[in-house]
Amino acid sequence: MKFKYYIALWASKLAIVALKITKHNATNFPGIVALKICPDFLKYVAKPERIIAVSGTNGKTTVSNMISDILRADGKNVMNNSKGSNINTGIVTAFIYGTSVFGKCKKEIAVLEVDERSVIRIFPYVHPDIMLVTNLTNDSIMRNAHPEYIRDFLNKYIPKTTKMVLNADDLITSSVAVENDRVFFGIDKMETDVTECINLRNDCQICPKCHHKLKYEYLRYHHIGKAYCPSCGFKAPSYDYEGKNDNLTDMTIEVKDKEGSAVYSLPNESIFNIYNLVSAVAVLRELGYSHEKLVALFSKLGIDRTRFNEIKVGSNTLIKLLTKEKNALASSRVFDYIHTMPGDKEIIWMNSCQGDIESWSENTCWLYDCDVEFLNHESIKHIIVCGPRRFDHKLRLKLAGVPDDRITMVEKEVDAPSKLRWIKDDYIYVLYGTDSFDLGMKVADIVEGLMQERKDETNG
Repeated sequence: MKFKYYIALWASKLAIVALKITKHNATNFPGIVALKICPDFLKYVAKPERIIAVSGTNGKTTVSNMISDILRADGKNVMNNSKGSNINTGIVTAFIYGTSVFGKCKKEIAVLEVDERSVIRIFPYVHPDIMLVTNLTNDSIMRNAHPEYIRDFLNKYIPKTTKMVLNADDLITSSVAVENDRVFFGIDKMETDVTECINLRNDCQICPKCHHKLKYEYLRYHHIGKAYCPSCGFKAPSYDYEGKNDNLTDMTIEVKDKEGSAVYSLPNESIFNIYNLVSAVAVLRELGYSHEKLVALFSKLGIDRTRFNEIKVGSNTLIKLLTKEKNALASSRVFDYIHTMPGDKEIIWMNSCQGDIESWSENTCWLYDCDVEFLNHESIKHIIVCGPRRFDHKLRLKLAGVPDDRITMVEKEVDAPSKLRWIKDDYIYVLYGTDSFDLGMKVADIVEGLMQERKDETNG
């Protein structure tokens, strides 16, 4: 099989060259080639000295990129699968890039974003030193069923030698790999916290010990918060890494552990990204970095601009925002974020699961688990629904109570910008999913062009 491994390595490296010559992105195609020739390629490929894995329903891409960027800024030679996918073919592609033609590993550390369902194909051969699980929440029902199913999947395949960094504010995540060495991160009470769930989905309502109803000292969203059972005394784990004293005016948060604390700059106000920062700090502290050094390194970072990007032109502001389709919780968090932001808003909503068109019939049930009701807010003046699921989106908006005069339907996504009402000083949100990413960028570019035209007309 070693012979097959080398054939697979050389063939996949030739595939990378061919893709570059033809001006195609390498993505995960080299990994597909390698696994076709040598199915257990990961068994033989040389590994870096240290391997960090990042998994979870939401945030794993942002956090793995954040950790990789910090390590590179510190001069480390990092392997990362950001160029490919987070399944086995994408991770094989990362190893191909990080391996010489003679089979030697060229990297000193790997930071791998790992899809939860793919651990069955990856962890028999790749044993992370540290694994972060950001959260386990409701995801695509067609693929991931429910969070406990994914937790049990992880429990079955995570190596016993891997040190776990887990979200203490998520009881499902905090019950992953109970036999492993584990540390926990979380965020202390915030001003915006509640004690009762206001979302349509709550994936952890019952005490795992006595099966009575759980209560919360504080609750962020869905089942994420500081849970306890008033019947048997069960409670969420204590924090080893605690985010506290958040200040959304100064955009800072303090992260405290047993050895000290420091104040870090926040990437933006989103609770997702606050958790992303705290979890990344926890992993890097486990790698031995001091708070002082991390504060300096984090101050130079921003979030991936394909996931959140704000552009101001004239009196209007364009915000491009990734809004995952088929993921009720991720979309709910985006809608919640928008309705709490200041100013009047218009929205182009276009996450229509384009990838399902040729392969299967899209299941729209996620729309009814999603808190679209957040969009029924006086500051949201106009919502444009477009694309193949525009009728479904309009129906869901009407069920959420959004007045008909605030909804516009457009068949083609690229025509949506022409329907904007251009309310003075408003914020225009373009919401796209992973399937409609390229189309979302195109629509956002059209909006930005119209904004520039309006600015030029005003100045002229």
